[in-house]
Amino acid sequence: MNAIPAPAPLLEVRDLQTTFDLGRNIQIKAVDGVSFSVQPGETLAIVGESGSGKSVTSLSIMGLLPKGTGRVTRGQILLRGRDLVTLPEREMRKVRGKDIGMIFQEPMTSLNPVHTIGHQIAEVIIEHQGLSQAKAQERAIEMLSLVGIPESRRRADNFPHQMSGGMRQRAMIAMALSCQPSVLIADEPTTALDVTIQAQILELMKDLQSELGMAMIFITHDLGVVAEVADRVIVMYASQVVESGPVADIFERPQMPYTAGLLKSIPRLGSSVLHQRLETIPGQVPMLSRLPSGCRFRTRCAHALPACAQTEPPLSLTPDGREVRCLRWAELTLAEGIPA
Repeated sequence: MNAIPAPAPLLEVRDLQTTFDLGRNIQIKAVDGVSFSVQPGETLAIVGESGSGKSVTSLSIMGLLPKGTGRVTRGQILLRGRDLVTLPEREMRKVRGKDIGMIFQEPMTSLNPVHTIGHQIAEVIIEHQGLSQAKAQERAIEMLSLVGIPESRRRADNFPHQMSGGMRQRAMIAMALSCQPSVLIADEPTTALDVTIQAQILELMKDLQSELGMAMIFITHDLGVVAEVADRVIVMYASQVVESGPVADIFERPQMPYTAGLLKSIPRLGSSVLHQRLETIPGQVPMLSRLPSGCRFRTRCAHALPACAQTEPPLSLTPDGREVRCLRWAELTLAEGIPA
């Protein structure tokens, strides 16, 4: 029998490189050779410390890099086979909101303070669906109800500062989903929320994804959240992918020392906080303008050898189908992660 071909990915990023000009002929690669794909209905998590390139990757996909300083200098971003990198800005505006929605990291700075929540959601609907102002406003109210905001008709007339952090985040989700995009990018959507609201937001997003069948890219530094929502995970460090694979495999058997270090820094259910200190990764993410030679993680890695300073490790394919960027991945036995 002939093998059934794998379905084409909804979104595919190929060898993406995003460069920033800092002036004085100084350039840095904020995203360096990143590749991944997302299938319809799948959730891909991108994790890593601040400065690893997670948010710049999402802004590159959306075409929202700072004008004059940031640009995609290599690679492709294919949405159903259409390369977004080559689209003129006029065409890209049609993609944002309609085909790809985005929940930004901080709603208070992403929402317009001088317009009501209902007006801002309706504006997106008018732009992409061509509805009248009255019908778009009704649709906005429906979206606020969908994301669990009570008294949605009254709340639609609120300004952002009149809502709590959790309510603003729900309003951002309503705006991102208002045109039923095929892909949703969620950039740290629960960062500033308390645990109860965070759980409600995550449950809401999973329910809406199931209902709408969209793909989701979930950007976070919180590996506990990844275990809740993701099917696959990409770990980024210093603008590169250092490990990727199914979330259960990554959490149970990390093969890159950086991934193992992130997992060890998470409190485990059942451990005694009185007698067991959480492990930390020494040092900090290097400046992209002063990257160490060889492996970018070697100055913080307990397993580094002299060879790690000589050769930049490639992204290798493991026997179980994962990817890992480490010269010693085949010989290292790293401590177990946390159950996914």
